[in-house]
Amino acid sequence: MRASSQFADATAGVVYIHSSPAALCPHVEWALSTALSSPAKLRWNTQPADGQLRASSDWIGPVGTAARIAQSLRTWPVLRFEVTEDPSEGVDGERYSFVPTLGLWHGSTGANGDVMLGEMRLRALLQAAAELDSHGNFDLPTELDRALGSPWDEDLEAFRQGTDSVGAEVTWLRRDVG
Repeated sequence: MRASSQFADATAGVVYIHSSPAALCPHVEWALSTALSSPAKLRWNTQPADGQLRASSDWIGPVGTAARIAQSLRTWPVLRFEVTEDPSEGVDGERYSFVPTLGLWHGSTGANGDVMLGEMRLRALLQAAAELDSHGNFDLPTELDRALGSPWDEDLEAFRQGTDSVGAEVTWLRRDVG
C-alpha cells in the first residue's frame, strides 16, 4: 500500500489540437512523440471553424506530462490547442490552453474539472485591486476572468464544437512510467 505522503506516478489526459495548418501537422506529431517518448500518429480532420485541421488524443504518462506537451506545442504560435492532465493521488489536475492572440494559459483543476484558484493567487489579486483600483488601473472581475481562463474558453469554444464528430478516431498515446 502506498504511503499517504507519496504522490501518484502516472496519470492520463487529453491533448486537443483545435486548429493547425496542414504543413504543421507532421511537426505537431513529432513534438507529441518527443514529449511522450512514444510514437504519435494522429488522425487529422477538417476544423469547420477555420478550415484548418484538428486532432485529439488521449495519453497516459507520468505526472507533469501535460506541461511537457504544452511546452512543446507552444513553439508554433499559429496553433490553437488544449492539454488536460487528470488529477491523481496527491496531485491536482491541470489544463493548458493556447490561443495565438492570448498566448498560453495554465490552471489547476479539481476532480470535477473546475478551475481552482489558490489562496495566494486570490490574495494577490485582491491586494492589486486595493492598491491600483483607486487609479482606475485594475478591474478585479476582468482579472478573475483571466485567472479562470475565460478569454481562452471564449476563443476556443467555436473550435471545440464537433470534436466528437461521427467517425472521429480516438488515439491513445502512452509515455512509459517508472
